[in-house]
Formats: sequence, structure tokens, C-alpha cells
Amino acid sequence: MKTQITLRTAARPIVLALGAAGIAIAMAGCSDATGKAAEAPPVMAGPPVSTATVLQRAVAETQEFSGRLEAIDRVEIRPRVSGYITSVQFQPGAEVKKGQVLFVIDPRPYQAEADRAEAAARSARAKAELARLELNRAERLLADKAIAQREYDERSAGQKQLDADARAAEAQADAARLNLSYTRVTAPIAGRVSKAEITLGNLVDASSMLTSVVSLDKVYASFDGDEETYLRVAAKAHAGDPVAVKAGLANEEGFPHEGRLEFVDNQLDSRTASVRMRAEFDNRDRSMAPGLFARVQLGGGEPRKALLIADRAIGTDQDRKFVFVVGKDGKAEYRALQLGPVVDGLRVVRGGLQPGERIVISGLQRVRPGAPVTAQDVPMTASATPATKLAAASAARKE
Repeated sequence: MKTQITLRTAARPIVLALGAAGIAIAMAGCSDATGKAAEAPPVMAGPPVSTATVLQRAVAETQEFSGRLEAIDRVEIRPRVSGYITSVQFQPGAEVKKGQVLFVIDPRPYQAEADRAEAAARSARAKAELARLELNRAERLLADKAIAQREYDERSAGQKQLDADARAAEAQADAARLNLSYTRVTAPIAGRVSKAEITLGNLVDASSMLTSVVSLDKVYASFDGDEETYLRVAAKAHAGDPVAVKAGLANEEGFPHEGRLEFVDNQLDSRTASVRMRAEFDNRDRSMAPGLFARVQLGGGEPRKALLIADRAIGTDQDRKFVFVVGKDGKAEYRALQLGPVVDGLRVVRGGLQPGERIVISGLQRVRPGAPVTAQDVPMTASATPATKLAAASAARKE
């Protein structure tokens, strides 16, 4: 038994030696004919990024601005006569028709005044009619020399005085009837009414604000254009030529509403280098309400070739915009840009890039100028619209 243990112990160095020899032979087999060892596999050239090719196609340049919707007509409803509110005849926020009664002011004092003025006018008309008959009789007597000329002149003057009194009384009656009609406060335009600022039983006068009505069939979108926009579209707008304008609301994708440029101001604001503009849109579906934010797209340019990239590829370096261009050597090159407007979700590049160049569109934070990157090509697609972002955020909240 002791002899077996000794043999096994003694054989162990021989096994180790054979194993070392086997490793040496394997390493020798991996060497090339010159005796040099094979090179190790290359290490990753740089951080992974997504790249896309700069697009070039003919586009009609448009410009986008932020604006606010405004009602074409907006009326503050105020009473023309004083009195107590006896009736409110509309629902807050409802659509009303032109001439629809909104408020009723106690009409009884004005009815009494209208009746009194009407009676006074009838009395004055009767006296004027009697004076006219007497003047006709005086004319015949004067022809027969039965009365003196002086008496005839007095009757003629009296008839004119009474006729003037009758017209004054009639005017007073008209004013009384008008005041009576003002006790029924009506909508001067068709549109959507606000809430009642003064409720039943309150005393109102001409300074009291009752409610307001805004028109709905058409709306304005007001925005501030820059100097370039003014030079491009002002001449057309002032000459009455149509300039295409589109608009989209915060919850809409793209620009589904089509309208026309209705107004361009006559001068630029020297402090902001902007000019006030206004477009008009149909609102038959009532989707556009005054006061809403709107994205306005202004056309007017002729189609021409342009370079297009996605906005997400653009970085900001203080006051400059830039992208990283990936060369054939796989290294990133810093490239400053001159940018134009957004067309179909892609940004127009007016300087700094060439057609067919590859730029980094994802992973900008991992890129350093002159450093290698590991590029994976993807299509150049438009950036997400505000409506898409809103839908994504809503879906994330539901999850």
C-alpha cells in the first residue's frame, strides 16, 4: 500500500511537465511561418452611435412661427339704459344668434315714459294740424281782403312753431321707444357667449359689464415674423395676392388647417426685428377657439433643392448650431451649420454640409471631435411632432 502512494506522488511532476510542453506546442502552432505570434483581435474603435445620410431634395421652403388665435369679432355686452336685471336668457358658454335676447332690464319705467312721450307727440301733431287749417282759411280771407296782412303773418308763424313742436315731440317719443327697446339686451353678433357677469336682480347702468360674445365662423392667428419673412411675403400680401398659411393646434399633428395671410404690418419693430402678421382661417368645425396657442406655417417660396437633416442631430454650442460628421476613417468631425426652416419635419441646412455625408443623429453626448466612433446607419426620419410627443407622454402616464 505504501509503495503505490509513493509511485503516484512521484509521477505528478512528470504530468505537469507534459502539460507545459503541450501548451508550448499549441502556442508554437499558432505562430506564422516567420515565427511571429498572431495579432490579438481589434478593440472597439469608439462609442456606438447612430448615423444617417444627409438628404437632398426639392422643397418649397416654409417657416414656422408660434402664434395665438384671436376672434375676428369680439363684443363686450353693456346695457344702454339703467335698471334692474329681471331675466337672464342664455346658458354660459352657449352659441347665440345675432339678435338673440340675453338680458332683460325692468321695462316698466321706460314703457311709461314711452306712453307719455307718444301722447305728447299726438297732442303736438293735433295742434299743428289745427294751425295748418286756420292758415289755409286765413289765406282765403286775405285774398278777399277780409283780414290784414299782419294777422295772416302771425297765423303763418304760429303754424310753423306748432309744426316744429310736433316734430320735437315725435323725436322725444322715438327716443322713449328706443330706450324701451334697450331694456332687452341682445347679441349684436353670432358667436359664443361667456358667463353672465351680473345676475338676476342687480342694478346696472352703462358702465356695467354684462358678458361678452366672440365670433366663431372664422378666426385670426396672429404671430411675429422676422425680417426675412417680411421681405419674402409683404409685397404679395399688400398687393392682395394669396399667400398660403397653415396652422396646427397643440394636440394636432402637422398643420391640418389651411388659411390665407390677411395682414402684414406696415413696419418692423426695431427692438425685436419682427413684424406683426395675421392669418385668417375657417372654423366651421369649431375646433379653433380664441386664445389657443397655434403653430403657424407660412409658405410663399418656390421649390428648390435643399439639404435636410433631423433636428435631433443638431447640437448647440453657445450661440452656434453644429453636427458631427463621420468620415471614411470612422472619426467624428465637428461641423458648424447655417440652418433654415423645418419642412415636413426635417430641418433645412443652408451651409456646413454636403449631400451624402453621414452625421450622428443619436448618441451625441458620447462623441468627441476627432475621436473614432462605431457607427450604425439608420434612416433619416423626421423628428417627433408636438402632437406625437403629447400622445407619448399621455401613454406613459397611463402605464
